[in-house]
Amino acid sequence: MATNNEVADVGFRSERGPVLIALMLSTSLVALDSTIIATAVLTIVGDLGGFGQFPWLFSIYLLAQAVSVPLYGKLSDLFGRKKIMLFGIGVFLLGSILCGLAWSMPALIAFRAVQGLGAGAVQPMSITIAGDIYTLAERAKAQGYLASVWAMSAVLGPALGGVFSEYLSWRWIFFVNIPLCLLAAWMLITKFHEGAVERTRPKIDYLGAGLLTTGAALMLLGLLEGGQSWSWVSPISLSIFSVGVLALTLFAWVQTRVPEPILPLWVFTRRVLVVSSVISLLVGALVLGLTSYVPTFVQGVLGTGAIVAGFALATLTLGWPIAASQSGRLYLRFGFRTTALTGASIALVGAVASTFIGSGSAIWQIAVVCFVIGLGMGLIASPTLIAAQSSVEWSERGVVTATNMFARSIGSAVGVAIFGAIVNSRISGPGEPDPQQLSDAIHVVFLGVAAAAVLMAVAALFMPKKVTT
Repeated sequence: MATNNEVADVGFRSERGPVLIALMLSTSLVALDSTIIATAVLTIVGDLGGFGQFPWLFSIYLLAQAVSVPLYGKLSDLFGRKKIMLFGIGVFLLGSILCGLAWSMPALIAFRAVQGLGAGAVQPMSITIAGDIYTLAERAKAQGYLASVWAMSAVLGPALGGVFSEYLSWRWIFFVNIPLCLLAAWMLITKFHEGAVERTRPKIDYLGAGLLTTGAALMLLGLLEGGQSWSWVSPISLSIFSVGVLALTLFAWVQTRVPEPILPLWVFTRRVLVVSSVISLLVGALVLGLTSYVPTFVQGVLGTGAIVAGFALATLTLGWPIAASQSGRLYLRFGFRTTALTGASIALVGAVASTFIGSGSAIWQIAVVCFVIGLGMGLIASPTLIAAQSSVEWSERGVVTATNMFARSIGSAVGVAIFGAIVNSRISGPGEPDPQQLSDAIHVVFLGVAAAAVLMAVAALFMPKKVTT
């Protein structure tokens, strides 16, 4: 097995450049899909109808992606990364084609779930493969390249969505994935030659997989739709959470009694893994708070257009890869704990500054705040993930990476639920809120973002000074 400073002997070191490009292409599928559809919602609704159902285009995708991530992580440790990655690309391709051919809103929602199941493999496998083929000293730059894909997608996605909707058809938002999927798959097939996984015939934990999928899906569904589609204390809400908790409790029990658990409980007994997952959860909540409400604030309070609002938020995803790509120099010299604390401190400064944003703020001030927070995210999210990956052997890295990604999905869902409830509780009346009312409501969201940043800094204090396998 590989140590922290070595690469596993899987036979593809000479092809790492093309493999990284393939991983970036694969990541672009998920990254573009999360931004490109936003600007086409009204066009889609105008064609298919179902305005009241369109939020499910986002919710069902998030649900399917989140609940499948831990399953793919474990399967990649059992069967290898390449097979799972290609399977994910294939499912995503199928979902994209079906979405482009959708004849109604319910059909489009169902096909978005198929896309989400594919994305659940693509995102964690990209990060895991990068962790496999690059040394500890090189991983920060590799993760920086992958993070840069999200930055480019934040800028290109909304623009492409608008162009396709206005000049071609909204269906091309999904059809554009076809050449990207085929190119990424071809490069992985021809350039990524993974060695055989030395294992006896694995016993797949089907019961655990079913319980985790059911429990996580119900909990995420309750968080995403609670306070929106139904009251938090309504019978349907209480039933969803009760069954979800029961399923997850049974899942934890099953994991202690099977030879190959889907999500082994030792993940929650190692300090570096627990801390990195907690930080990832808080990152998910913090980022969702900003991405959900900064554009709304800029448009609804400051009265700008969608393009300007997108620019203000894009600085968040521009600062992130810049810092992530340079974080390797810091953690190699000062360690993961110091690097994480530095990133948390920078993010905290930006988050506190966001609480001073008001109706009289300039666009550039909001952009600077987002950029500073992005720099902090790049210095804490990527290094803590790399620390977690570096603390385990190849045979455990898929599960560890997937657990980290799963925690971020949970954080995103919880963040959406909490921040949405806050804003809705402070906006009265059925019509559009006036700018001052909207400003007051979103100000509380910025306070919540600052609170998440404080918790993230506290969590960073518990990172171990040394990380070893």
